[in-house]
Amino acid sequence: MTVKYELQNIISGNGRVRHGEIIQAIAGYLRRKKEAVSAFKETKFSKEEEAQCLKDFIADSNLWYTEIDTARYIGEGAEQKIYEYSDPAFVLKLNESIFYAWWADYFNSLLIHNYFFPHLAYELLGFKENGDTLLAVVKQPFVKATETTNLENVKDFMTANGFINKKANDYFHPDLGIILEDLHDENVLTSEGAL
Repeated sequence: MTVKYELQNIISGNGRVRHGEIIQAIAGYLRRKKEAVSAFKETKFSKEEEAQCLKDFIADSNLWYTEIDTARYIGEGAEQKIYEYSDPAFVLKLNESIFYAWWADYFNSLLIHNYFFPHLAYELLGFKENGDTLLAVVKQPFVKATETTNLENVKDFMTANGFINKKANDYFHPDLGIILEDLHDENVLTSEGAL
């Protein structure tokens, strides 16, 4: 089975990936809702409608997450805020899907990440609202950098795995259609010699 076929199976909900069950359930629910709404009305399904469908699923599935201690804030990037988790082997990340056209794209991104990096898999714990902003709450193993990341090592690793360096720290895999962007030394950590 090719990687592309395995990924299609996982995204469609037919394949398995670490911590993927709830992510696949939500993605499948959103896919069915989008198809139903699009078939019913002539206008295009919006991200706001998708978010409302997602909120309905969250409420029905009791997936509101309330256990975030804001005093345990670590930092943030453009995409997510990071907090210490009660178990120091993990961190919590809050993501509002700002870099995705759809929430479904965010969930597919999590599934693809978990396929390629099962040792660093995201576990979706639930969701939180901050005002009108919906945030996914994921748990991920904490990685302590033991050395500075050499970007040439990143480039060599990506090239060896079929990715083409498009510009600076952005890569594209032509067969899989996967884009990995912003792989600079703050986003790729090196721990005991491993990227």
